[in-house]
Amino acid sequence: MGAPPRLHGDGYLMAANNRRMSGKKGAQVGSGGQRRRGLEGKGPTPPAEMRKGHAKQRAAQAKARRAQGRTTQRRGGRSASELVVGRNPVVEALRGGVPASTLYVQQFIDNDERVREALQLAADRGGINLMEAPRPELDRMTNGLNHQGLVLQVPPYEYAHPEDLVAAAHDEGEDPLIVALDGVTDPRNLGAVVRSVSAFGGHGVLVPERRAAGMTAGAWKTSAGTAARTPVARATNLTRALEAYKKAGVLVVGLAADGEAELGDVEALDGPVVIVVGSEGKGLSRLVGETCDVRVRIPMPGGAESLNAGVAAGIVLYEAARRRS
Repeated sequence: MGAPPRLHGDGYLMAANNRRMSGKKGAQVGSGGQRRRGLEGKGPTPPAEMRKGHAKQRAAQAKARRAQGRTTQRRGGRSASELVVGRNPVVEALRGGVPASTLYVQQFIDNDERVREALQLAADRGGINLMEAPRPELDRMTNGLNHQGLVLQVPPYEYAHPEDLVAAAHDEGEDPLIVALDGVTDPRNLGAVVRSVSAFGGHGVLVPERRAAGMTAGAWKTSAGTAARTPVARATNLTRALEAYKKAGVLVVGLAADGEAELGDVEALDGPVVIVVGSEGKGLSRLVGETCDVRVRIPMPGGAESLNAGVAAGIVLYEAARRRS
């Protein structure tokens, strides 16, 4: 073999030194002060809430997540804005305290008593924009409905998240009392249930997102203003929401004409409970009925086949409130 290439000067010495030091063990560079810092004290022991993995830290983090969820991330969504059309409906909505953002009035409208009252109610309430619009514009907004020159815009309703209802009860130091509606499509029934929940100290109403009544102007009107202080939550899947309530320790009581227990025999109404009310015609759906811990019937000596959702919910809420008092 030929002789290796000869390096001159400092290059030759550096190569030789590298060969001699390649077999040595240990750090090749300084520790950067890590050894010295390792000998230093770490200060006083932090409180339990700040110690990683401690039970109190996990509890504090869970509480913070619940608080954040109730305010921002865990909202139940918003409904679409709604238009109330016609002189009588607009006046009744304003009388009933239905939230409104804008009152549209047709240009050159006949100024009768209903128009004057609508304008006065909107002005007295405050916060409602008054807009004058030509008839073709109102026709376009209402898709050709007979608006009679008055159109009231109702803003989107802010639904709560199902967990918010339980959290609100716990924040008040009370056992949750909630009403869930299964297949109830009449907004007036929803408004009546909201009114009953408010009257008997309940913590809110749960409705499915699809094929169910929402918080429309009709529901607001029937609630007689109580919808402003009684939250309505919306669930993507009602069965899963009820199962989550059960895991949280809430008893799920379904109302059914063929229920295995009578209302007066259910002692658990004085504890955490969600009352599930079905539609007047079909009652509880199969999956929802199977999810209930117990199905309860309301005794009706008069022989009526069923009660509408608002009446049925009011009876059970009264019984629950009586036992809690």
